[in-house]
Amino acid sequence: MLTKDLLRVSRAGGGYHLQFADADVERLAARVLGIYQGHVGESRETLETALADVEREADDFKLVRGLAKLVEREAAFETQALVDPVRARRRVFEAAADVGVVTEAERQQALSEAADHFGTDAETLADTLYADRDSRQILTDVDSRWGPAELRTQYNLSLAQTALFDATEVRVRSSDPNTLVSAVKRLRLMYEIRRTESGREVVVTGPDALFSNTRRYGTRFARLLRTVAAASEWELTATIDDRGTERELTLSDADVSVPGVEPVTEVSYDSGVEADFAGRFAALDLDWDLIREPEPLAAGEHVIIPDFAFEWRPGADTGVRDTGRSGGGSDGADGAASDAPFRIFFEIMGFWTPEYVEKKLARLDALADVEMLVAVDESLGVGDEIEATDNRAIPYAGTVSVKDVRDALRPYEERLVRESAAEIPDELRPDADVTSLADLAAEYGVSEDALEDVAYPAHERVGRTLVSPAVLDDLAEEIEPGMAYEAASDRLADYGIEDDSAALARLGYRVAWEGLGEGTIQPRE
Repeated sequence: MLTKDLLRVSRAGGGYHLQFADADVERLAARVLGIYQGHVGESRETLETALADVEREADDFKLVRGLAKLVEREAAFETQALVDPVRARRRVFEAAADVGVVTEAERQQALSEAADHFGTDAETLADTLYADRDSRQILTDVDSRWGPAELRTQYNLSLAQTALFDATEVRVRSSDPNTLVSAVKRLRLMYEIRRTESGREVVVTGPDALFSNTRRYGTRFARLLRTVAAASEWELTATIDDRGTERELTLSDADVSVPGVEPVTEVSYDSGVEADFAGRFAALDLDWDLIREPEPLAAGEHVIIPDFAFEWRPGADTGVRDTGRSGGGSDGADGAASDAPFRIFFEIMGFWTPEYVEKKLARLDALADVEMLVAVDESLGVGDEIEATDNRAIPYAGTVSVKDVRDALRPYEERLVRESAAEIPDELRPDADVTSLADLAAEYGVSEDALEDVAYPAHERVGRTLVSPAVLDDLAEEIEPGMAYEAASDRLADYGIEDDSAALARLGYRVAWEGLGEGTIQPRE
């Protein structure tokens, strides 16, 4: 899959048509592969400079970045330094505090004193300080499974998967319906099979679709596409929520295929307690991604692979991810430069043997600069010992309380909201006449709470939606007393307004209900 900013789609004529890569793109794919292979042993910064040159020459920079994104997942980068950069920074900062650095000479003195500790010279140590920055990391290997043709095929699949992030419903006709339904079940989606003139059609939604349209299952739809595309003949039609506008996306075996078909795999858990917690936490639809078995954490001479990590992703489609070992990290302790989302790690200590508990406590105590929450079975009686390791203990009996975990996350969330709110201007002027706070928050990469105190001079806030005065004036003329509620709702939807109640109240109306599901617009009393 690609990131949504790399989606290439045409909305000409009110449609929703993906811009797939044709055979001519294979030459560009070969060039991207060659750049990666030719930069083994060089820094990421040098690699990205070479790719930027290709972007300037290409017809669409998003296409180049999409191809590069796929190749990078097959690449390995390492931090190469004679001294661990984190340890080097800590020692240099301590030396600088002792010296009181103001001048260049004092800086050199601090570097020299720190370098003596590591048995090296000041110049080498200075070069090591930020060797773990992304731009300084060294490309060590490119083990790509694809040639140019396969890379183009994978790009088209990834492009289609990315489009499905915003799907609210998927309808599929397949030559292999049994495999399709099996994958739907494993992904915990809902389905029904309909008979149509063209044959049987599998309609796939998520549990919440019973009550409202939602994009929260888009990631699962994207994963399902790999199974769909493995069939010899298939056609998929998806309803896309394109920022409030409903559009239809149609795909078929002529558009997308799968290089090296891999089966759909479900998230696996070590215990029923973990599976139960993950399901209930994901249902809250918070601004936290729940990542199963994230990257290993150093604990002295050992490592810990926590059961989960909570990753702060305001405005994104959050849920449960199978693993986070491909990247990410904590909040940049020790001054490490990183744009990775903030993470809090989470361990569930169930009914373990005393020996295992003792080892786990020792590992937790050895963790440094890591935010960790630990849910501990009350029968173990080690809550105080966990607190003594500077990790927050959450006792549980039988099942982990989602409320208790939510309460433990809230202080972090409040701090992150304050920090993100401080970076938002006091005034915002969205280009669109109508935009939801959710979409605006996603655009700025913050939570909706961070926008609470922002002023919108060119818009009026109507519920959770920003609406321009011109749109409100138009609606005031189009909606009138006695109009059927369904017709009024359609008018609001035409402008991209989903909160009917708030919009009608702003216009001075209410809904007078006449039986089940029927109502008329009446002035508010």
